[in-house]
Amino acid sequence: MPAPCPDVYCEAVDTDTNDLPRSVVLALWLGCVGAAPGVVARSVSGDDEPHTVAGLPDATSDAASAGIRELAATWGTGPREVVALLPAPGDPAGVPAAVNHDATEAGECLLVTTASGSWAAVPRVTGFGSALEPGHLVSWQVSPVPAWSTQVAGALGALADAERELRTSLITATEALDSLDVARWRDDAADAIERLRSGSTSAWPVPELDGRRARVLQLATRLLGIVDLARVDDGGAVNVWQADQRSTALREVERTARHALAAATYASVPG
Repeated sequence: MPAPCPDVYCEAVDTDTNDLPRSVVLALWLGCVGAAPGVVARSVSGDDEPHTVAGLPDATSDAASAGIRELAATWGTGPREVVALLPAPGDPAGVPAAVNHDATEAGECLLVTTASGSWAAVPRVTGFGSALEPGHLVSWQVSPVPAWSTQVAGALGALADAERELRTSLITATEALDSLDVARWRDDAADAIERLRSGSTSAWPVPELDGRRARVLQLATRLLGIVDLARVDDGGAVNVWQADQRSTALREVERTARHALAAATYASVPG
């Protein structure tokens, strides 16, 4: 059973290593009971400009001014199923065909089913400002989609299975980092690796999570961070075959981590 949500939220930790996709944060809040719409909006938006939402059905305010607060008010009560998906080129990860192109381009989407039907919400993120003072404009496009539960369950599998696969992938990813000797050839890598090892879901802008869900989220984001580090450079000299083998292994690790991260967001709320 989903746990009641506290009327609080936490600040996100270092965005270089523990930045959760906005759809993941939103799904986790919608998947718990009693979350205040304002808390959901602040947690999802973070340092962004206020998010806008287009196409929201049955919004409680003028559709032209809808944002995450209105989305949470519309979808955060009553019986519902929610999940965040993280598709990539060649891996739709259960995303409905109608929104597959936009979701893959964004790298994420939210799926929701209520008594009124099923929808997908895809964020479009536009950056502005400088590297020292970055900003983001985020607009969500909501579209009706067919019932998605069976398709998503087939693509992602059970959370317990995801956790087992993650632990196997962690070995592969760690070996890839060790073979690259990342800490030697990147001055900032040692600190980044340590942050990956010590990161905790307790500092993320998400509701309180059960043990397995928290473990999967933490391990999946850690693996994605390791993959990012390993892909920056090949490190020491390697031949083409070694580079190709490593690249193939890292792609599989990334796929496993994306699917596990999505599986950890699935919730069925009785209302």
